[in-house]
Amino acid sequence: MDRTNAPRRLLRLVGRLAACAASVSLVCAAPAFADQLEQHNELVTRFVNDMHADPLVADCAAHGNFVASTSTAFDHVEFPPSSFDSAHAAVTPWNDSFDQGKQRVKVDSIVTVEGLGVRQASDNNDPAQLKFRCGYVGSQMLAFSWNDPVPPARASSSSGTHKAAKGKHSGGKSTTKKASGKSSKSSASGKSSSTKKSTTKKH
Repeated sequence: MDRTNAPRRLLRLVGRLAACAASVSLVCAAPAFADQLEQHNELVTRFVNDMHADPLVADCAAHGNFVASTSTAFDHVEFPPSSFDSAHAAVTPWNDSFDQGKQRVKVDSIVTVEGLGVRQASDNNDPAQLKFRCGYVGSQMLAFSWNDPVPPARASSSSGTHKAAKGKHSGGKSTTKKASGKSSKSSASGKSSSTKKSTTKKH
């Protein structure tokens, strides 16, 4: 009886350990998310109260600040008071897809806002002009895009390798055709010689 119960006990123990590990990871992730949400709300409040930003523009700017800070190119984004004037920020009624790419979700307003991307401490370059675009249904953001300088570089390099691979592939095709042509010729000559041999044997 002990032998049969031992594997079951072991499985129960492993299950409990896995459940404990999952709950610990959730407990650790929850404060991080709460901190992030708190920082977001603080930024929104500051933009609205101190810079008189539209609430949707302030929300889009706060989200843009967080996304840009996760990029390898920037440390954070600065939004001077001019970021929230009519020349650099807008809320446009939309009632259409956010874009024609992956984010084809239908939104009823599009918010645009500009900021200054402050680069990492190791980079001595001037701040970059960043443009954030957010799609909303009511007060809920459903889509987001920005002029991140990192992905286009990756895309161009990958497309270059794809073209190179295509060229190699087409070259491979032409060589295989030539090889197959030679093999078919040789097999045909082999067949004819064998038929000649068989006819001579009969005579």
